[in-house]
Amino acid sequence: MRLKTILLLGFVACTLGLTQTFAQQQPNDIRLDQFKPLKAPKPHGQVLRQEDRLAICGDSITEQRMYSRLMEDYLTVCEPELQISVRQFGWSGERAPGFLARMTNDCLRFHPTIATTCYGMNDHEYRAYEDRIGNTYRTNSMAIVEAFKANGVRVIQGSPGCVGKVPRWTARTNDTLMDLNLNLCQLRNIGIGLAEKEHAGFADVFWPMLTAGVAGQKEYGANYAIAGGDGVHPGWAGHTVMAYAFLKAMGLKGDIGVFIVDVKKSRMITTPGHILVSAKDGEFQIKSSRYPFCACVPAGQAAASYPVCEKDDPTKDNSIRSAMTLIPFNQELNRLTLKANNVKAGRSYKVTWGGESKTFTADQLARGINLAAEFPCNPFCDAFAKVDAAVAAKQAYETKQIKQAFRTPEAKTDMEAIEARTEKEREPLVAAIRAAFVPVTHTIKITTAE
Repeated sequence: MRLKTILLLGFVACTLGLTQTFAQQQPNDIRLDQFKPLKAPKPHGQVLRQEDRLAICGDSITEQRMYSRLMEDYLTVCEPELQISVRQFGWSGERAPGFLARMTNDCLRFHPTIATTCYGMNDHEYRAYEDRIGNTYRTNSMAIVEAFKANGVRVIQGSPGCVGKVPRWTARTNDTLMDLNLNLCQLRNIGIGLAEKEHAGFADVFWPMLTAGVAGQKEYGANYAIAGGDGVHPGWAGHTVMAYAFLKAMGLKGDIGVFIVDVKKSRMITTPGHILVSAKDGEFQIKSSRYPFCACVPAGQAAASYPVCEKDDPTKDNSIRSAMTLIPFNQELNRLTLKANNVKAGRSYKVTWGGESKTFTADQLARGINLAAEFPCNPFCDAFAKVDAAVAAKQAYETKQIKQAFRTPEAKTDMEAIEARTEKEREPLVAAIRAAFVPVTHTIKITTAE
């Protein structure tokens, strides 16, 4: 009897222990009221300058080439007048000291004028916070910023993101999901202090990502993983939040264009980047050299896992569209506005854009609708897909250039020759992006709804 009791108690204790460990690792085990995030500084006007050369630096999350790809897509098609060139320098497993050690060889040789950093995930060691962790992160992050500044590079200090569960590779077993995220929040706060001291920009990745993840689980279920299936490497939704954080830190306003229609006279006024080709009987043909950002692309056009409109599920964490329901991406960065004058009160109107139609009230049209948000599958998606495919190919080569070519025996003896050769190989990939970005002619039709 005594043996049975001991075995039973042991079984119960083991079960409770497993249950507690499992509960600790659930992505919805986040209590926002326990965090003390400092107020993130906002940019004073637009940070980007004409013909800036942007370096996107970070760890394996950057090497996923997803948020960096979204950023380059956006800067290419939504802000073409700036003519920004982009390189990504992601390195799996890297911490701030690791980038500091290689930044001269790998990054500064390309003479960037502005850089974003995104470290802290590996620096936090997947454990509860200690002053040692914070001090190491602060010292090396500051050294990175100072090295960039010494070479004439403006810096946007990015915070780490959040984790969605205790990852399987952590060496410790007694730290909870809250412990890890409280650690990451502390590194975020350290980054704010560093940015203010060094007069650098700051991109708050952590807090929008954490809060979007909590909101996503409330909206779409407990399996919605903003930080990805392994709790650390996000899918498209998490990377969309990251891209949003960095683009906002650049001071971008998100005005893609405005189309003002006089419904009665069948006339349209357009803003720069868009030219009215023809207008007749409520049908307007426009030629646009600025694109809205497209959250999905047509089947057969997508490259390297970009969401396909026909298959995209906007309730899943691998959907860019799902992230756009959790953060104000379209409202703040992606406004292609259609406004209608001389509409009749009380009437409804059908707006057809490309192959899609939606009905709006007269009041909605008079206030203005955001075509980019209302029509995720739109006439720009095909052209956007071509640009994105070219960006994906170039960024993939940049990883190969830095991690392979720059680490060969030849590179140790003649780095300049390796740089020259690899840059020559990269040139056609850059040219392919320029070739893919062409004006799009599209048609908007406004009719009275029956």
